[in-house]
Amino acid sequence: MRKANNDSMSPPRAMTLGAGGREPVHSARRPPTPPKHTLIRLLHSLCIIRDITLARTLNYNFPKHPLVKLKESFRTSVYFVVKTLVQLFVVAKCTVRDKPWVILLLCCFSTCEAKRDDDLHIGGIFPMEGEGGWQGGQACMPAAELALADVNARSDLLSGFKLLLHSNDSKCEPGLGASVMYNLLYNPPQKLLLLAGCSTVCTTVAEAAKMWNLMVLCYGASSPALSDRARFPTLFRTHPSATVHNPTRIKLMQKFGWSRIAILQQAEEVFISTVEDLEAHCKMTGIEIVTRQSFLSDPSDAVRNLRRQDARVIVGLFYVVAARRVLCEVYKHKLYGKSYVWFFIGWYEDNWFETNLEREGIECTAEEMREAAEGHLTTEALMWNQNSNQTTISGMTSEDFRFRLNEALREAGYDIDREKFPEGYQEAPLAYDAVWAVALAFNKTMEKLQKSGLSLKNFTYTNKKIADDIYEAINSTSFLGVSGLVAFSSQGDRIALTQIEQLYDNHYVKLGYYDTQADNLTWLERERWVGGKVPPDRTVVVNELRTVSLPLFACMTALCIAGILAAIALIVFNIIHRQRRVIQWSHPACNTVMLCGCCVCFGSAIALGVDGRWVQPNHFSGLCAARAWLLAMGFSMAYGAMFTKVWRVHRHTTKPKPESKKRMHGWKLYTMVGGLLIVDVAILTAWQIRDPLQRRVEIFPLEAPYHNDDDVHIRPELEHCESEHNAVWLGVMYGYKGLVLVFGLFLAYETRSVKVRSINDSRYVGMSIYNVVVLCLITAPVTLVIASQQDAAFAFVSLAIVFCCFLSMALIFIPKVIEVIRHPTDRAESSRGSGSGSAPADEERYRELVKENEELQKLIAQKEERIRVLKQKLAEREAAAADGVTQGTIVADLVTATSDYGTSTNYTRSSRASVSDLDFSESYL
Repeated sequence: MRKANNDSMSPPRAMTLGAGGREPVHSARRPPTPPKHTLIRLLHSLCIIRDITLARTLNYNFPKHPLVKLKESFRTSVYFVVKTLVQLFVVAKCTVRDKPWVILLLCCFSTCEAKRDDDLHIGGIFPMEGEGGWQGGQACMPAAELALADVNARSDLLSGFKLLLHSNDSKCEPGLGASVMYNLLYNPPQKLLLLAGCSTVCTTVAEAAKMWNLMVLCYGASSPALSDRARFPTLFRTHPSATVHNPTRIKLMQKFGWSRIAILQQAEEVFISTVEDLEAHCKMTGIEIVTRQSFLSDPSDAVRNLRRQDARVIVGLFYVVAARRVLCEVYKHKLYGKSYVWFFIGWYEDNWFETNLEREGIECTAEEMREAAEGHLTTEALMWNQNSNQTTISGMTSEDFRFRLNEALREAGYDIDREKFPEGYQEAPLAYDAVWAVALAFNKTMEKLQKSGLSLKNFTYTNKKIADDIYEAINSTSFLGVSGLVAFSSQGDRIALTQIEQLYDNHYVKLGYYDTQADNLTWLERERWVGGKVPPDRTVVVNELRTVSLPLFACMTALCIAGILAAIALIVFNIIHRQRRVIQWSHPACNTVMLCGCCVCFGSAIALGVDGRWVQPNHFSGLCAARAWLLAMGFSMAYGAMFTKVWRVHRHTTKPKPESKKRMHGWKLYTMVGGLLIVDVAILTAWQIRDPLQRRVEIFPLEAPYHNDDDVHIRPELEHCESEHNAVWLGVMYGYKGLVLVFGLFLAYETRSVKVRSINDSRYVGMSIYNVVVLCLITAPVTLVIASQQDAAFAFVSLAIVFCCFLSMALIFIPKVIEVIRHPTDRAESSRGSGSGSAPADEERYRELVKENEELQKLIAQKEERIRVLKQKLAEREAAAADGVTQGTIVADLVTATSDYGTSTNYTRSSRASVSDLDFSESYL
């Protein structure tokens, strides 16, 4: 530009006239009138200063901003403007003292809404001072200012234009964010683009901005809903979508073998849409979501439900303020440690779990929060260039940017040296690169518009053509920024890798990276788990079969074997001594059948203790059938033999004498036992064919392990032999056996005082029947009650069987064994009793004696009753002792009674019973 020569310019002519139409006379001391271009320069400088100051004022228009640097800048700018205005006013007054129109012109220019023609204005919406949500503007705003300074310092960008940012606080509230947007749009200057942060605010702003043909670039919004191009046609974001985390989470779950997870989310749209995408990924990969809990502000109930559902691998989706509340509840409910894995969002600050605890009313201490946070995993899109030595488009490396950002935050009052970073520190590179993306897109758009003679200054909110050009420029933008490679997909999403970190020893350690597009996981093998092993995704449930205690089974088996050996020995004894009268008169065939039945019952007791420890499940149905057949057949044989004896005694005492003298043949006894066995076979066969017994497993509630491992629980199982209609079949069997027991009990009671010489052990048989009936009546219902307690049920049933068998054998055979030992030969036995005559004759004589004895007892009872009556009369008449007639009568009655008693005595002596017969009866009884 050619420099202007002030001397060559002639002074302006006076346009005002003095009094009388003459030119005024100039004083010699009046300074010369300044040239016109000098005034114009003054006005131009004033307007430039005012515009710059106004821009700065708008940039720092935060009523409660915490940054000290911004306040000082604002005060400095105001002071500079006031000072400049005063100086210009003094100069103008001195130079144009008599030119009031010039002063008026200066004042008008100093107060007008003058605007530079080389400024490009964009709007900014930063969350700074909210109570909830993401307040990332605290770090993203300084990063955007650094980017503005770097962009405006580049002479090869924007062709001499300056990029200015007009911003305000949204507090991460969609309503307030919409208000800020409307203020930016309806207040000059006109904005070319909007920068926004916080997903909820971006959703509102981006959905409305399309009505003004405005592009929206979000530096801090991860909501998957923002990927909807139909709903948000003008939206781009340097922050990757939250859905980029879900493939990474799925990859980690597959790597560590987790197939069961839970989800805890805050009730915000960004997290709701993220969860829906995660559920779709889980469904495709076969991962079970055991529960999905959400909360609005208080997560206590949701965390409590996670524990009830036995959630072990938990994905948490919430803002950092809610994350602190969740972590405190996690500590209270002990949902941390070696048995749990938490996935948190990675864009929290590194020390998020121990800051602002008192201010937010968190009831846990920093130490408790650190304990609960230990070992959790985070997934986040890479927000810092991992190559710290790589120069980016700004000429800085990522470490250079970190240094500059830390200095700016340190000057703003943040204790960066103690790692107390403001919220949004992780996203600061995204805000920095967002400003660079805007500058590059504007630069590309300007080059395109210049070909058609247009400029970005021609943009209006109704100019769709320029808006489309800006859209194409942003969509095709690709550069290396401090956050890595910046490029946008067709949905406007940032394309980025995902970083996986784990917190241990109060520091985040990088575990690896995942490339979603290439499905490539780069793992660094740095993971470290509490407890030294990968936590399971669920409580490991170990099915433990409850079996009979081995010592108990061994003891009962030994008793049963001893009983079998004893029964075999008694069978041999019964066969060897079958010719002895003590054996012969007790029906040795029945005794042998009873002993065989006892052996079978002992075998059934052993079978009751055999369970899944010895038998495979596919063979268990055979074991069930063996138990039923052995117990039923053994009972019928043992009890049937005793029942037959009692039946024989009862028939012997109730039949007429000629029939009772007949000897009962052995085949008839066998027929009765065989009849009982036939009924058993019929019932068991029908049961086995129509509804066979099968293995059914009873499952009990979970129990704590013996070794106190929280990851393992025991699920006890108990095997039972049951059929589909088990109650019906048991009712039939119990009804049949019960009738036999009751009838046998009746017969034993009826013949309790009867002794038949041909069945010399009938009394002992009756006692055995009493014991069997009582034990069966007790054992059957008790067994049904304690069926779920394998040791108690086995011990109770087997002891009842063993006791019945041993007691029956002892009652029936011990007297015989003792008799044989005492009298080795039949001679000793013959000397006892009469020893003469056949057995039927002895029986006949015994019956006659019994009959006579009954008649005598009746006669004695009658005489005793008469004596009692007479004594009563004597007592009544003692008062009239003087009356001799009455005493004579009483004496006569006594004499008569005495004579009658003597007659009865004579009758007894004159009966056919001899002394030897009486002795025989007494010995037999």
